[in-house]
Amino acid sequence: MRVREMLLFKNIVRYSLLCITAIVLFGLWNAGIWREFTPEQLRTLLLLLLAIYLWVAAPIPTGASSILILAMLLLLGLVDTMEEAVIGFLSPALYFIFMLSLISKSLVKVGMDRVIAGFLLKISRGGPAFVIIGMPLFISVLPIFLPSAVARFKMLLPVTVSLNRFYGFTEKSVFQKYCIYVIGMMNQNATMIIYTGGGFPILASQLIRDYQIANLGWMDWFLLIAPPLWIGAFILAFLVWNYLKRVGNTEDKEPVPKHEENETEGINSTFWIVTGAFVLMILTWIVTDQNRVPLLLPPMLLIVFYSLPRIGLITNRTIRSFDWENFLLLGASFSLGYVLEANGTAQQLAGMLVELIPDNAGIVIKVVIIALIVFVLRFFFVVPSSAVIVIFPIVMSYSELIGLPPIQLAFLIILIIGSMMVLPIHTTTTYLAYDTGILRKKEHYTISIFSSLFFMGIAILSTLYYW
Repeated sequence: MRVREMLLFKNIVRYSLLCITAIVLFGLWNAGIWREFTPEQLRTLLLLLLAIYLWVAAPIPTGASSILILAMLLLLGLVDTMEEAVIGFLSPALYFIFMLSLISKSLVKVGMDRVIAGFLLKISRGGPAFVIIGMPLFISVLPIFLPSAVARFKMLLPVTVSLNRFYGFTEKSVFQKYCIYVIGMMNQNATMIIYTGGGFPILASQLIRDYQIANLGWMDWFLLIAPPLWIGAFILAFLVWNYLKRVGNTEDKEPVPKHEENETEGINSTFWIVTGAFVLMILTWIVTDQNRVPLLLPPMLLIVFYSLPRIGLITNRTIRSFDWENFLLLGASFSLGYVLEANGTAQQLAGMLVELIPDNAGIVIKVVIIALIVFVLRFFFVVPSSAVIVIFPIVMSYSELIGLPPIQLAFLIILIIGSMMVLPIHTTTTYLAYDTGILRKKEHYTISIFSSLFFMGIAILSTLYYW
């Protein structure tokens, strides 16, 4: 049943995208606006539309579609050499994602997930209230120590199920639904508090550097995005809890059973060595200057350390198990993004879109309209990473046209794209939360739509008054 629903969601996005694309193309042709583009820019636009269709509808495997996009760059004459076609694979962000994925798997191998689970079980003895308050606080800092939203979800799901049983609640209790929201949707938003918190913020931070907007350090990024993100997340968690209580069952409260002590597996010395090395990597990011110590250097050295025979956490099998299809997709996305910027297609698109803004509009109206444009564009991308690579260069061209500082516009784009979860397929953790079946459809869509719009509001306010 869940598979059929996911196919339905993809079909909704696919056919909506096709219909809107057809309407836009007809409108452009009818109005003669296409004449404002050069022949090269028109070919770039056609390739952009093809890429979006391939990445959203997935009629062929992702790896094959990514290779097709690279081939089309050459066939359409958008680049002169193969080296220019694959320039996207020179982005440090790709290898940053690759290395953090290996490091995250290594931390799980040594039992980091068991330690975190044990911590939650300890605070659970204080009653459900401790978990209800503590879980959002915990998930909001967890990306620092476990840079994978999917890994965090899979690690915490069995823990929340155990806690639900321990408190004697029903299978789909308000408590369990709330926990699913926290580890599914709130977890996805929390991954942005640091640019090493997952693939999406890594890509976003790289784009900020590539477009020479700013050279943000680890702490710079944290201070810019964490405060508004945390404030929004905690307010939203409070609202979601009260909403679930209002629509939930009244039969959730049952006698709490006696606590049964569970023996946890002992932590060996390897755990402390591995964790200590990981913490050292984070401290290096915080205290060192990226111009002197490249961002990639600490994780590169850490991977070598984890692969030493005495440690043995990273092997050839670990590297082969990496999601290379996604690697190809992101590399092809970067190459296409560079072409959009280099031949002026992104600037031309921005010039057309800026006409939607009234001439005498104030800065508030301009920011709201741009936010709505980003929100609508993001809806048609299943993967936030590919969405930010394509949308970023187009919308960033607004900066000069409307006089908005680039850093403010950049974070407006990042926060809206990263927090979009209207459909379950918009982010992996949202899909995993939906797939549990614990939240009813109405509850899931009410929370996900409100959350997406709420964080768009947070992004607008942060752009105007914080960034």
